[in-house]
Amino acid sequence: MSLMTPRAHVIGDPIAHSKSPLIHGFWLEKLGIAAEYVRVHVTSEELAKYIAASKADPRWIGSNVTMPHKQAIIPLLDRLHPLAKKLGAVNTVVRAKDGALVGYNTDTDGFLEPLREVLGKQHLFRMARILGTGGAARAIIAGLADQGFTLVVAGRNPDKARDLLDELAPKGEHHAISLDHFAQATDFTFDDRDQCFDLVVNASPLGMLGNPPLAFDWSHAPPGSVAYDIVTSPLDTQFLKNARDAGFETINGYAMLIGQAATAFEKFFGKPPPREYDAELMEILTA
Repeated sequence: MSLMTPRAHVIGDPIAHSKSPLIHGFWLEKLGIAAEYVRVHVTSEELAKYIAASKADPRWIGSNVTMPHKQAIIPLLDRLHPLAKKLGAVNTVVRAKDGALVGYNTDTDGFLEPLREVLGKQHLFRMARILGTGGAARAIIAGLADQGFTLVVAGRNPDKARDLLDELAPKGEHHAISLDHFAQATDFTFDDRDQCFDLVVNASPLGMLGNPPLAFDWSHAPPGSVAYDIVTSPLDTQFLKNARDAGFETINGYAMLIGQAATAFEKFFGKPPPREYDAELMEILTA
């Protein structure tokens, strides 16, 4: 690599666990692009200094942003994409042609990507049960509301769930409920779900390594539902295993991870990633 090789980063605290360099590096190699994508450990106290140093580096083209910087970085940027402004969170910063730092949020695109085929079909009704009220839930609520879903958002604090719906999905008859509601079995008889699409999403850290499991009884899911867990460690969570045991299709957290990375990659390097190699990439990620 030359001294002027374009370079992008992923920043956070911690950051050693990030799979982003592996994903972006894989695509760069496949496309033969001479560029770098590396992890940079940045604490909250170092964030402003990091941005100043990056702006002064002619090689730097942008950064992906992980916790705890998704909100804190906003005042350090010049412009926000409308979705990032709506969500109040940035996970991708790009240096524009005029030198301005522009903040984006690619989480919504990433979450929706594995659903694009089914969402391209006509449905009489769409409903999503979203479990969690954190930052990821914000992107998911906004995205699914725009896709015509009726939403049921469940959290430990139903008032917070209601506030998210009022802010991000003010149109439609959406519902806020306690997360505990889904922990116990139900004998509810679902109506005919033909031509309907139902989605159950774990948008919380429950089930992630070091966190308690997510208590969800699959009797609450209509026939034909799809289970989607954004957790990536472990990749095959108990939530997904229980869903498969109950006969439901599943989507794991790498789908969203790769999807949001694909949107960021094109913003950084000016070309879409070579998605025909997704199977090979998944083998590397899960090795």
